[in-house]
Amino acid sequence: METILEQQKVHDLRQYGFNGVKLKWNLPPEELQKITLDKNMGTETENGTLCVNTGKFTGRSPKDRYLVKDDYTKDKVWWGRINKPISPENFELLYDEITNYLSGKELYIRDGYVCAHPDYQMNVRTITEYPWSNYFVKNMFLQFTNEEDLENFEEEWLVVCAPGYLAPNPTELGLNDGNFSILNFSKKIALIGGSAYTGEIKKGIFSALNLILPIEKDVLPMHCSANVGQDGDTAIFFGLSGTGKTTLSADPNRKLIGDDEHGWTKENIIFNFEGGCYAKVIDLTEEKEPDIFRAIKPGAMLENICFKPGTKEVDFSNSSITQNTRVSYPINHIDNIVSPSFAANPKNIFFLTCDAFGVLPPVSKLTPGQAAYHFISGYTAKVAGTEAGITEPVPSFSACFGEPFMPLHPANYAEMLSAKMVEANVNVWLINTGWSGGPYGVGSRIKLKYTRAMITAILKGQLDNVLYKTHPIFGLHMPEYCPGVPTEILDPINTWLQKGEYISKSIQLAHSFHINFDKFANQASDEIVQGGPLIDTHHTLDANF
Repeated sequence: METILEQQKVHDLRQYGFNGVKLKWNLPPEELQKITLDKNMGTETENGTLCVNTGKFTGRSPKDRYLVKDDYTKDKVWWGRINKPISPENFELLYDEITNYLSGKELYIRDGYVCAHPDYQMNVRTITEYPWSNYFVKNMFLQFTNEEDLENFEEEWLVVCAPGYLAPNPTELGLNDGNFSILNFSKKIALIGGSAYTGEIKKGIFSALNLILPIEKDVLPMHCSANVGQDGDTAIFFGLSGTGKTTLSADPNRKLIGDDEHGWTKENIIFNFEGGCYAKVIDLTEEKEPDIFRAIKPGAMLENICFKPGTKEVDFSNSSITQNTRVSYPINHIDNIVSPSFAANPKNIFFLTCDAFGVLPPVSKLTPGQAAYHFISGYTAKVAGTEAGITEPVPSFSACFGEPFMPLHPANYAEMLSAKMVEANVNVWLINTGWSGGPYGVGSRIKLKYTRAMITAILKGQLDNVLYKTHPIFGLHMPEYCPGVPTEILDPINTWLQKGEYISKSIQLAHSFHINFDKFANQASDEIVQGGPLIDTHHTLDANF
């Protein structure tokens, strides 16, 4: 016999348009794993960790991401290639089609929240077609710890995820294809159809926060990792894939706040959006990433991995399904964490870039204008072999180090960052984890031990009173000394045999920065514009080089 609470939950789902559904509400992970295995939708590793295959989509599909354009969003969102509009009418048609598709099925519901700081908590109800999608939500969103909170739960946002549904008439509904991920800010619904890639759930709700928090709460949302030292000083790490964001924020002498999504409040508190981590595992080893490796145990969920032949041992080097192999796990699978996951007193911000051209210094200190410029630019480089057709380094820019998830113009986030770093007296550093002595294929990767030594020196205040010199092309302030780091590598031109080649490559990269920034310049302040490279291809070098 149904309890009154279960009957109420059926009634609640009917309010959303679902009929005749069989509900699985806030199931524990063990039960979700059993259902997944019983339905032949997953397997287990030798230690009992759940593994699933997300099918056609092993990553997000940016071209199929839409925001409903209505009175709330039309004058706020930076419409264009990243933020594509869909009409409220077409959203309603798609929502009705998905609710009809899911009606009569077994559905998995999870009530949780995002934003670890209680002043900014946002309740999210997620309805999924697949049990393992619900498992992912259990890992990634924050979970209530007592029954009373669940019984009194009222969602602020609703996520509906139906991987099995494909729109039969996509072009008539303003879609590129049958799959889609749509945010409706007026109805507060994230609607996902046709893709089982779990990252669409995570990034959907966090993209919503990237508009809601700055507009409504005066909170800067950041795609970054963060940790805090024994003295309560918080450090923030921005960086695109492959730059070392997860590796460098994992420090045995500091506690992890979170590894991917954070907010910065007007009270100078840094809080985690998430309750878990979603990490790449391609080529994972315990030696390189001990925290991630040890977090892969029951309670975690692996995606799109392969096993070594004839075993249940994961072959982390096998990319035959995708390079984007992943694991999600609750943050408490990491030992050295802050709980609850927020901390005050931000003191240092690190912009991580993997410069495969060997141009940028391994460490440099940024002015507020430079910090905003490099934040908007979000530079790294793709190296040969990372994508089909790439045979030499290629510049890659992603505004705010997370452009696909930013509904507002990047200048809005950059202006907030500049104001906050001045108010909190925060130092901002550009850290090149890429090449030195030449570009990829000629020079060598900067040693991780040197990068760690630079960051440790900064966190200890050991670069506060050293001498700096200015890079003549990029205007970056390079320390002349750093404990534990060979002095000759601090100015990158010293490591190149052919100085003329370094100058030429520097001008080439500076020009790429200028070209990329053109699309932002009309909404950026003069201070931000002047934070870019000092010369472009139309200028000549002075004698200071």
